[in-house]
Amino acid sequence: MNEILLEAKGLTTEFTLKNRKKVHAVSDVSLEIFKGETLALVGESGCGKSTLGRTLIRLIKATSGEITFGGVDITSLREKDFGPYRRRMQLIFQDPYASLDPRMTVRDIVAEPLKTHKLCHTREEMSERVLSLLRDVGIPEEFLFRYPHQFSGGQRQRIGIARAIALDPALIVCDEPVSALDVSVQNQILNLLRQLQHERGLSYLFISHDLSVVRFISDRICVMFLGRLCEIGRTAEVYSAPLHPYTRFLINAIPKADPAARFEEKPLLTGELPSPTDPPPGCRFHTRCPYATECCRREVPQLRPVAGRLVACHRAEELHR
Repeated sequence: MNEILLEAKGLTTEFTLKNRKKVHAVSDVSLEIFKGETLALVGESGCGKSTLGRTLIRLIKATSGEITFGGVDITSLREKDFGPYRRRMQLIFQDPYASLDPRMTVRDIVAEPLKTHKLCHTREEMSERVLSLLRDVGIPEEFLFRYPHQFSGGQRQRIGIARAIALDPALIVCDEPVSALDVSVQNQILNLLRQLQHERGLSYLFISHDLSVVRFISDRICVMFLGRLCEIGRTAEVYSAPLHPYTRFLINAIPKADPAARFEEKPLLTGELPSPTDPPPGCRFHTRCPYATECCRREVPQLRPVAGRLVACHRAEELHR
């Protein structure tokens, strides 16, 4: 897991509203995704996770910054030159109900990317390929000509996964892929994703706000707050000793099975939640951080090595002691 598959440097994505205000969705993000790993991207709703994921695979155009994939700068490639790279980067959507065309059969849904990229030359070859993909995700052959409304939520997500792996990608962005599913079904889908990763050598960017799910599936965790990265580290290390104050609050908010834990006093986030159209100066978390100093209010903290991981906090070393 030392070979870099995708790297982003100084990535920024902004949107201009009708009133000419700018939404600072992603601000100066730099990260790496290694071959064969699962990098989890976590944070509150609205912090820019999905925008970052879509920007990395060029479904959303970056305002500035650089993206390299397999050592090639894909940031400004023309669409016709980007085609071969598009095949190698796919997306699994959050909502298995909305992401499948209700007018298409399962066969047509899974076959669509194969047709688009002209990977099958005969109907027989297409049928064999589709059946193989459906077997890989646990959808029976007899369901081939059913429509999405005839499936459960978990089955629909399996179909979405079959469509995502149809082009043999190297990287899949999983955008909250289990958040709309029952807990028992979530486990099945997570195990399927791990199995496919092992069999196909896939890399995942796994976007989620559920830290229990992230702990199960990820190799490394990338914590995001209001468009900026707070902390990047190996999953076990981040969970056992979070360094950024925001990461600490996220870890403390995970529900515990122990009934006695219900009576433990946990620190709660206070202060004003900043707006992405008017982010505060300095550290964007300082309006809610109990450890904030004047330096935090003035200077933007950069990701730097602390205790074997990357942390964007002026007081990281002090809080680590």
